[in-house]
Amino acid sequence: MSARAFINSIREGVRGIIRHPLVTIASVSTIMLMLIIMGAFYLFSVNARMIMTKLSQRPPIEVYMSLQCTEEERNFVSQQLAANPNIIEFSMASPEDNYLSFKSNLGSSSSILDDFDYNMYLPYTFSLRLEDPSLADSVCAEVATYSGVSKVAQESNVMRFLTRASRIVNITTAVSFIVLFVIALFIISNMVRISVYSRSSEIEIMKFVGATNNYIRLPYITEGAIVGLFSALCSWVITMLVYKQVYEKAMSSINLESFYALAPTRLIMWHNLFILVIMGLIIGAVGSGISVRNYIKV
Repeated sequence: MSARAFINSIREGVRGIIRHPLVTIASVSTIMLMLIIMGAFYLFSVNARMIMTKLSQRPPIEVYMSLQCTEEERNFVSQQLAANPNIIEFSMASPEDNYLSFKSNLGSSSSILDDFDYNMYLPYTFSLRLEDPSLADSVCAEVATYSGVSKVAQESNVMRFLTRASRIVNITTAVSFIVLFVIALFIISNMVRISVYSRSSEIEIMKFVGATNNYIRLPYITEGAIVGLFSALCSWVITMLVYKQVYEKAMSSINLESFYALAPTRLIMWHNLFILVIMGLIIGAVGSGISVRNYIKV
């Protein structure tokens, strides 16, 4: 196809949108509705994954040093933990820190520990934060070999739950997007089929004067891509306006550092726009191309 024919085909696609306003409005409304659902689910999945990531990075892993450990051994463990790429952060608590923590947890009954000799009975401890909870077993096994370490404790059930929950969220997101994408393709292909049938006489004339298959298909693909792009922009505006309202109401009583804090609007709005535009263009163009190929002999 020559450059001139290509430009003419694109121009015809734009004209087709104007010539058939009812079909265009129906197509835009349909795609926009599907993209709003996709956008809403994307926003939900982003926040779900963010919350799971925050929780998984604070696993219940405690490293107990032996009561007779030396300062050199504690320094060695600190250096090893700092050099481990799977550990995001760690903190060390002295026997006095652990003692004060125990007293705080006892509340009004804390007086029973007033004469407790914490230096004799309480060890130094390290609390770990991991990048990935699925690596907990290997990290614990490695840390247990360090000199001066008496025990490494972790809640295996909690760790397994966090790993499984993160995997479920990722799989659910992928499957939902695929299902919604297929549904949207089916709907837009049927909308374009109506447009193709309404222009059947025009297409017959084009075939008689020698128009190629690609020349006839391209205007419909262009029209579908433009409709998909416009639908994506409209759905993005709607989803982000609604999300902004939800975010402001939900975060009015939640600290930004909380595990349950939502993702700020400014951090996800452009990712959401990119995804919706790509999905809109693909749904519009591919749906139109499939419809033209399947429902008319060109």
